Amino acid sequence: MRGVVGDTLSTADAYAVGRSFGSIVARGAGQRVAVGYDGRLSSIEMADHLVRGLNDAGIDALRIGRGPTPMLYFSVYHLQADAGVMITGSHNPADYNGFKMMLGGKAFFGDQIQELGRLALAGEWAQGEGGSENHDVRPAYLEELTAAYTTEVPLSVAWDCGNGVAGDILPELITRLPGRHVALNEVVDGTFPAHHPDPTVAENLVQLQSTVRQNSLDLGIGFDGDGDRIGVVDGQQRILWGDQLLAILARDVLEERPGSTIIADVKASQVLFDEVARLGGKPLMYRTGHSLIKSKMAETGAPLAGEMSGHIFFADKYYGFDDALYVAVRFLDAVARAGQSVAALRDSLPQMVNTPEVRFDCDDARKFQVVDEVVNQLRAQGADFSDIDGARVSTPDGWWLLRASNTQPVLVVRCEAGDEAGLARLKAAVTAALAPCGVTPPSDF
Repeated sequence: MRGVVGDTLSTADAYAVGRSFGSIVARGAGQRVAVGYDGRLSSIEMADHLVRGLNDAGIDALRIGRGPTPMLYFSVYHLQADAGVMITGSHNPADYNGFKMMLGGKAFFGDQIQELGRLALAGEWAQGEGGSENHDVRPAYLEELTAAYTTEVPLSVAWDCGNGVAGDILPELITRLPGRHVALNEVVDGTFPAHHPDPTVAENLVQLQSTVRQNSLDLGIGFDGDGDRIGVVDGQQRILWGDQLLAILARDVLEERPGSTIIADVKASQVLFDEVARLGGKPLMYRTGHSLIKSKMAETGAPLAGEMSGHIFFADKYYGFDDALYVAVRFLDAVARAGQSVAALRDSLPQMVNTPEVRFDCDDARKFQVVDEVVNQLRAQGADFSDIDGARVSTPDGWWLLRASNTQPVLVVRCEAGDEAGLARLKAAVTAALAPCGVTPPSDF
């Protein structure tokens, strides 16, 4: 859940979320909920009101203070809590805030969140008097992160926290790792003065790329506002997207766990799915959405999963949630043990040409209708496509994807081909498929 503070989100909402979520926890005979918050200017106040809501539902709040979202997830396991709530605006602009929740070790999302709204509207709340305790889980969390680096090989790394809350952990973490480390924007500042805290947007990685170049470093790693999404650039300052990171990490995991299922979202490159199969794993394409991926991961027992959005999930030697700090250390460990540079590992993957995620405005109600209309066209044409999440169409040139965003009033398109001529044909196919729906892709598509 997220909103604009002072417009669509208030402290009264935070109280209602706490009271409603606490009522659901109490319904399941739970008693203890871990609560954390990020570095946004409104987060402490939101946390206080959420805790009050939990307490009035008879739930005890285990307050872990400020830190990354994955530290909150970690605290649920470490403190053996029944549930957890993180107050965070994630990678959104500074005036946003919101809530990420887990219940019984699983993601809390979709219809469950709708139930919170129903309970709040009806005032069907549990009544009680819960308490509040402070817990410092940072030492245990840092130990867990540090243990993921298994070699003594020194690497030189730039780290960009983007003034997000990963800056509360990173300075201590890099003192525990061998090599040379340069920290950027590690001071937590909810106004995000350096750049927008989203490492999956190329313009937000410019400072990181410059630092890698100027200091002749092996690679650079960036984090989003709450530390659950990762971005990487190699020593040549080239960006590695989520599917490329996952392909490199999959090699490492499948060496120890051959035949395992590796999950990626529908936006990922075919190169990833082919690489997992080549390595003897079982590639599984699934719907976009970090809560959806986490749930599918638990269902299938997959040790590794990821999204193009930079959410990567390790159940191998970890808890199955998206933790960019942990992923960063595991990635460094994989690079060190491979004995190759990040650039060489990137170049060892088949090189494709593709578009970024192209997003263009479409009304929230209409966006799903457009996707359905295109799917019906494709079915009538006998096209080779998957409708697991929108329409992903395979052709001799490669593939194209059309889907409706889960969180914004936009349609999302992505295309990938073996060469520029093939990419042009895929773009033309997308334009042709959208034309009967009265939709035109943006002019720069």
